[in-house]
Amino acid sequence: MFRKVLVANRGEIAVRVMRACEELNIGTVAIYSEADKDSGHVRFADEAYNVGPARAADSYLDHEAVIDAARQANADAIHPGYGFLAENAEFAGKVQDADGITWIGPSSDAMESLGEKTKARKIMTEADVPIVPGTTDPVTEPEAVKQFGEEHGYPIAIKAEGGGGGRGMKVVWDESEVEDQLESAKREGEAYFDNDSVYLERYLEQPRHIEVQIVADQHGNVRHLGERDCSLQRRHQKVIEEGPSAALTDELREKIGEAARRGVSAADYTNAGTVEFLVEEEPGRGPDEPLGPDANFYFLEVNTRIQVEHTVTEEITGIDIVKRQIRIAAGEEIDFEQDDVEIDGHAIEFRINAENAANDFAPATGGTLETYDPPGGIGVRMDDALRQGDDLVTDYDSMIAKLIVWGEDREECLERSLRALREYEIAGIPTIIPFHRLMLTDEEFVASTHTTKYLDEEINESRIEDAQEQWGGDTGDGASGDDEESVEREFTVEVNGKRFEVELEEHGAPAIPTGDVEAGGQASPPEPAGGSSAETELEGEGETVDAEMQGTILDIEVEEGDEVAAGDVLVVLEAMKMENDIVASKGGTVTEIAVEEDQSVDMGDVLVILE
Repeated sequence: MFRKVLVANRGEIAVRVMRACEELNIGTVAIYSEADKDSGHVRFADEAYNVGPARAADSYLDHEAVIDAARQANADAIHPGYGFLAENAEFAGKVQDADGITWIGPSSDAMESLGEKTKARKIMTEADVPIVPGTTDPVTEPEAVKQFGEEHGYPIAIKAEGGGGGRGMKVVWDESEVEDQLESAKREGEAYFDNDSVYLERYLEQPRHIEVQIVADQHGNVRHLGERDCSLQRRHQKVIEEGPSAALTDELREKIGEAARRGVSAADYTNAGTVEFLVEEEPGRGPDEPLGPDANFYFLEVNTRIQVEHTVTEEITGIDIVKRQIRIAAGEEIDFEQDDVEIDGHAIEFRINAENAANDFAPATGGTLETYDPPGGIGVRMDDALRQGDDLVTDYDSMIAKLIVWGEDREECLERSLRALREYEIAGIPTIIPFHRLMLTDEEFVASTHTTKYLDEEINESRIEDAQEQWGGDTGDGASGDDEESVEREFTVEVNGKRFEVELEEHGAPAIPTGDVEAGGQASPPEPAGGSSAETELEGEGETVDAEMQGTILDIEVEEGDEVAAGDVLVVLEAMKMENDIVASKGGTVTEIAVEEDQSVDMGDVLVILE
């Protein structure tokens, strides 16, 4: 077994992995960016190393920085969690090639085969797993998309090879959108997954999202741990997941589970993973009429990592999936047969996102957890890394915690979930807890007849607004409630290559410059801060187009002197791992562009000036 594991992630999943390590008597190492120096996963770990600035590309996604931290810590394994580098085959290969460090996950070859969707489709076809009509080779030109549309019809989904969770996916509803959506999907793939290769699929308009948890060892054993229903989504992002699915008969459940086993076996896959399927819903189906074995289901993708919602499966099977990951990576053999897997009760996971559901799920732009009092009691599990008084870190994903509830059956689970959500008190930032409470009284969700399109296309948004108003609580304004002027002096102390954060707080004292301190040395002067549009001297005159949220400029679609019309895209802003088109509210001439590509901006910063 390993002595020390570096967790190449942050937040609740980093703490989740560290807890599994602690129970196996394994030491834990955290990595953190400058934005995360006070985050919960840093507090929890046995030791922690700074891997760079806030921008993920310069810290959590920096291959060499992460591996170097593992070497400095003398860690003998790396667990990637989910997101960031978890499905990056190149990084996995580098870890595999590093002396004395084991990769806790599937091999880089299996990740490449199943992580790139066109290769995965070929493998699944050969394993007799049903797939959605689509391309098995990457698509580069608009003509190929149009030809696919002529053959299979519209809408068409253009998907990034390395994408997932709706990121890097664009839907083409008619031929006029082909060029723009193809370019956008390629750009998202490059930005988020360092891979601009895309492929095509027929876009199913009323599907359910069903996924199967699998574990596979290095001795040829493959087991599935049942399915999860992840159909409640907004903009392809899951918000509530549950298991087992109330929409499936046992016969259909078994067919899907065995298809998942065949597929990963054919790919020579090891460790944990998830095989995702789309199941076609039957219009007008009642809650007491689950989908039978003749229902159409299609392979969607394989997530070659632990999933956010792995907790659901853990609660209904009693199997600690993260521990299994670690043991499999250490060479141990799975010690149970497929028939030994029993599903006990029902579990639901609620993603606690720092978002305002009533404002199109807009991410919070800042704030402090003035109150943080999570629920407890029988059947209630919290996966988080937060403590009261923490500042919200907005540089990454908006999910701040997960609430997982178990019941003997779905009815009890729904009732217990409502009780737990009523107990959950958060003040200082907005969350989607009011939205979750609403869903537990929503007829479609309670009947489990909803599809992945329900939130985006069917639900009455005024109900979400009413829920937010009724149960939203105090979201704060991000300002400190302390009237007394205080100064927090921060130093980074480096001893034998290992970094430690030292904080000194003084009340009524003037600010002083701080910098890095090396062992035996003095504080070095601070580096000049990078410029943002807020610091840019603007020369143009006219109406300003401002950033609607904090993020990074991915693309600038206009040049100075261009004539634009209302609705034209001016800038593409990446925020919370999603592309956001910043459009002109009315026509005019571009007199000044105040930002550059790859520049970080804050909400309210000027992007473009129109006259």
